[in-house]
Amino acid sequence: MRGRHADAYSMYKRGTRDYINAYDKEQGSVRSLNGVSKEIGNPSWKRSFLYILVASLASLLYGYHLGVINETLQSISNDLHFNGNTMAEGLVVSICLGGGFLGSTFSGLIVDRVGFRRAFQLCALPMIIGSSMSATAKNLWGMLLGRLFVGTGMGLGPTLAALYVTEVSPAYVRGTYGSFTQIATSLGLMSSLLIGFPAKGTEGWWRICFWVSAVPAALLALFMQFSPESPHWLFKKGRAADAEAAFEKLLGGPYVKGAMAELLKSERRGEAETVKLSELLFGHHRKVVFIGSTLFALQQLSGSFAALLLMDKLGRKVLLIGSFSGMVVAMGLQAASASSLVSSSNEVYLSVGGMLLFVLAFSVGAGPVPSLLLSEMFPGRIRAKAMSVCLASHWVVNFFVGLLFLRLLEQIGPLVLNAIFATFCLLAVIFVKRNVLETKGKSLQEIEMTLLPPE
Repeated sequence: MRGRHADAYSMYKRGTRDYINAYDKEQGSVRSLNGVSKEIGNPSWKRSFLYILVASLASLLYGYHLGVINETLQSISNDLHFNGNTMAEGLVVSICLGGGFLGSTFSGLIVDRVGFRRAFQLCALPMIIGSSMSATAKNLWGMLLGRLFVGTGMGLGPTLAALYVTEVSPAYVRGTYGSFTQIATSLGLMSSLLIGFPAKGTEGWWRICFWVSAVPAALLALFMQFSPESPHWLFKKGRAADAEAAFEKLLGGPYVKGAMAELLKSERRGEAETVKLSELLFGHHRKVVFIGSTLFALQQLSGSFAALLLMDKLGRKVLLIGSFSGMVVAMGLQAASASSLVSSSNEVYLSVGGMLLFVLAFSVGAGPVPSLLLSEMFPGRIRAKAMSVCLASHWVVNFFVGLLFLRLLEQIGPLVLNAIFATFCLLAVIFVKRNVLETKGKSLQEIEMTLLPPE
């Protein structure tokens, strides 16, 4: 069976008419195989569960390194002799975002070349090196270089985690598994705050905070050695037999033929092996890339465990609309709390209520949904590179929001600024309603054929 699929893929790559005809003759058996799959039910979620947890370590590290600087910055600036230099302190915080942009930009190219397992290990490497450099830094430049290295790994991690979860998860739990990355990010943030809490009162504790982060990065690199490669990537590289073995490990033997048939059906559409950046921005795929980039931009300009339960029940689009709508109300409350029409006694209730509502609404939809939704929407041929383009927009907008927020707060005040954020949330509701496709319960091939019908 494996040899037959390997030969079939080679024939496909040569584009021979004989293979196309042979494939047409197999459609009857493919239908029967798909029918059998439905009769025997869904594959066990337990087979892929551990591998999803391993991939989520990349998101855990992403969250940890976002938050680790919050509790430690004062101690770092004192020990490295740049206390009071706001520019230097800002660089220590934001240089990670520059590294994240670089990592995100090249993530698609890296995963297309070496596959997910090696890409995850490459993601862990700069985090280990950067954490070690930061922990042993003797001056500002050593800290900045270490943070830049870490940022490169942070840029790779979210893209890889979202893509890997999409390609190895059974369709019926893909949404649930996709929310694991957001949960891992939140756990990473909370861990950094808890571990960093003693930093202000304990000399040199900030160095321990950076050393700690090297442990999960090393575990990510180690456990990925024993995790299966994405069968989609293997098949795209002509390794059909290995793709079958990966499907068997992830889904179980009875589901292998049906899964391979779906891949063959997708590849039969005659897609080329490589894709250029110009094709992503101006070609046949420009609409889905535009949707992806806009969603990530609006995610940042708009400003869980519930998503774990709701993603595969209510659907991605419903959660996004509800989430952004909730954030419109939340930012409206924040803006109202800064208005002169509100008494000082009620101001605190509106402000705190708006903040809590925003966090809740964000965690249900706008936080976990975009990375999963977009990795589902993109065809396999462009998935990695298109995700890297979309996440690059995330890092760019994230950088400018972080850079300009305090300045804008001083210049235009909280009322106008919160009203601007509420407007972006409202625009996000309209955008999602008009442009986003519901992907709940659909195979990746079904989603592709819906979004990109043959020309």
